[in-house]
Amino acid sequence: MKPATAATASTGGRSKSRLLAARRTGALLSLTLILVLAATAQGEAHGVSGFDALFLQGITGAAIGPLMYLGAKHMVTGYDHLAFLLGVIFFLYRLKDVALYVSLFTIGHSVTLLAGVLGHIEANPFIVDAIIGLSVVYKALDNMGVFPTVFGVQPDARVAVLGFGFVHGFGLATKLQAFALPANGLVANIVSFNVGVELGQLAALAGVFALLTVWRARPGYRRHAFATNTMLMAVGLLLMGYQMTGYVLGA
Repeated sequence: MKPATAATASTGGRSKSRLLAARRTGALLSLTLILVLAATAQGEAHGVSGFDALFLQGITGAAIGPLMYLGAKHMVTGYDHLAFLLGVIFFLYRLKDVALYVSLFTIGHSVTLLAGVLGHIEANPFIVDAIIGLSVVYKALDNMGVFPTVFGVQPDARVAVLGFGFVHGFGLATKLQAFALPANGLVANIVSFNVGVELGQLAALAGVFALLTVWRARPGYRRHAFATNTMLMAVGLLLMGYQMTGYVLGA
């Protein structure tokens, strides 16, 4: 038997390091899948239920303050919206870039939220939410550089964020369309809900951006970016699968 050379030992060390990295990534993926499955199984993180549902069913006029609160709560606890926004700002370092993309997303979901409820434009909520899950998958793949590498094209991120913003707003609209909101005070209530959504979005983004800023100061940020976006893609795929399962069972 030949003695191990320095080159052989170095190769073995690198192989072990890659194996450990793969195991850590797999463990993180498994943890993410478990957490998302738990959240989706509960079914309350995105929809309107419990006391909030009872309140909406009992509205008889304008309720500006409570609707603002419900809008903010819906955004802060909306794992699908937050997952997409995390992907959007993951590689944005300048506040003006964050403001640009968040503004595009805000314009998109505000238009379809107001139009969907006030204009009585309806769609199957499971299909809409499945497309929202697709938006998370898209952004993760974009962050991983898949489109230019595999398909030879790079989608315009601004157009994509605006377009998916329309879908996210329609998803918000379907939650409110499930309740027979009275015509008296409807405009004020929907506008108040939308303002609350924006406030909740700002609060959630401030927290996420602060955490990203701290993480970016550490040397492991770039090294773990691919694995993190892989987990984000897994979250989007799970959301899509969960919603399409609901659509099939509901049909």
